[in-house]
Amino acid sequence: PGSMEAAADEEKAGNGHAEGPAAAEQGGGAQLRGCRGFLRRNALVVLAVSGVVAGVALGAAVRGAALSPAQVAYLAFPGELLLRMLRMVILPLVVCSLVSGAASLDTRSLGRLGGIALAYFLGTTLLASGLAVALGFIIRPGAGASALNAPGLGLPGAVPTSKETVDSFLDLVRNLFPANLVAAAFQTYATEYKMLLRNTTSGNVTWEKIPVGTEIEGMNILGLVLFALVLGVALKKLGQEGEDLIRFFNSFNEATMVLVSWIMWYVPIGIMFLVGSKIVEMEDIVLLVTSLGKYIFASILGHFIHGGIILPLIYFAATRQNPYRFLLGLITPFATAFATCSSSATLPSMIKCIEENNGVDKRISRFILPIGATVNMDGAAIFQCMAAVFIAQLNNVDLNPGQIFTILVTATASSVGAAGIPAGGVLTIAIILEAIGLPTNDLSLILAVDWIVDRTTTVVNVEGDALGAGILNYLNEKEQKKKEQELKEVNVEAIANSKSEGETSPLVTHKNQVSHTTSTADPESKESVL
Repeated sequence: PGSMEAAADEEKAGNGHAEGPAAAEQGGGAQLRGCRGFLRRNALVVLAVSGVVAGVALGAAVRGAALSPAQVAYLAFPGELLLRMLRMVILPLVVCSLVSGAASLDTRSLGRLGGIALAYFLGTTLLASGLAVALGFIIRPGAGASALNAPGLGLPGAVPTSKETVDSFLDLVRNLFPANLVAAAFQTYATEYKMLLRNTTSGNVTWEKIPVGTEIEGMNILGLVLFALVLGVALKKLGQEGEDLIRFFNSFNEATMVLVSWIMWYVPIGIMFLVGSKIVEMEDIVLLVTSLGKYIFASILGHFIHGGIILPLIYFAATRQNPYRFLLGLITPFATAFATCSSSATLPSMIKCIEENNGVDKRISRFILPIGATVNMDGAAIFQCMAAVFIAQLNNVDLNPGQIFTILVTATASSVGAAGIPAGGVLTIAIILEAIGLPTNDLSLILAVDWIVDRTTTVVNVEGDALGAGILNYLNEKEQKKKEQELKEVNVEAIANSKSEGETSPLVTHKNQVSHTTSTADPESKESVL
């Protein structure tokens, strides 16, 4: 036995010597596995950011090759494919997610969450408008810039036709109630004007501008959102009869999200060619930056303050949670927003990432994000107000308090109807300029730099939607916990009451007495009583 123990000790010692390098190797393997796991979890984020960087490098490299417009179009083709794929899933995603979201929430929760969301959207948009006007007066981007009408700066023929403010808001209301749901998928209502010649009795000839309704190309997302919401509430109201249709929309929604997850893997390639082709398209960036640099700087600074400080502070005040950790899970949608300049095109990736990375309830995200992509335009409000102040300073017009108030209200209201497409906000600037009586001729200057400012505009737009969904999710969870606590308390009280009733009930005592008497008489009868 002694020799066996000695052999065992020698074996242990040998194993101890061998375990040193093995343990080190195991530690290295664990680190490698951890790194691999991180890359697997965040592969899309890394690829999306790499796509933006590669796009800038590609654009800078190809810029010197003096490509023809046709060659630039070929370079942009992979990016165009990404935009087409994202737009393809917008319609089923918006309609199905809103129907299933509205049907899954009870009417009281729907009303409460809808009210909070509306207050959040209006409040943040008003804050954004106020911030932009304040920055416009501090930085004064249009002061001393009257020599901006240099050749090569403006975009001739790109200025939208001016529209009366009243007609703009009436169009907004008309689009809420589309006459044809199928047509609303690809057309939207817009007012145009027809000039009629009128002869008066005194012989004078006058021209009269008459509004005429027309259908223009573009999805009427507002009408579809309202219809989907009301349909969801109606299906919930039907109860048993509406369950089959609710299940259909839920399945359709899940299938669309699977399509989105496949499209997401193409996003980095599309982003690279979108950014690269846009850099190649730029004509004279030096002239643009030197002439409109203050306006570009003021707009991007406004977006940075609102998106980096104000919105996270609102999120922190509402939830007492770290907003930057929440935003870290949404880098892929932000990269998509930066590249596509379209909040509608970013919606599919935003819904996927906010549910998977941040754990937001599907009912909340699919209810609030499609509405936010249509209604909440914080970045657009900053861009529009800054443009209005810039054009006023450009024309040496001192804005009075009444005009400033008009800018704030009009920007907040018109950003609701702004299309979630590239350069969608430029059309609403014309409404603001008309409302405060400024000329719309200088809008071509805004269009010239829109492709730069529109990127940060879209990022702030989608960030506002995401943080709104996070706040609503937190409030909903808090409400659910409160209800569960109340239910527990009610159950505890019920159990306590039943015990006390059992102890004092004459029937129970009577039964006990019966069982007691029978137990002495007959064990079989005792069992039957029990």
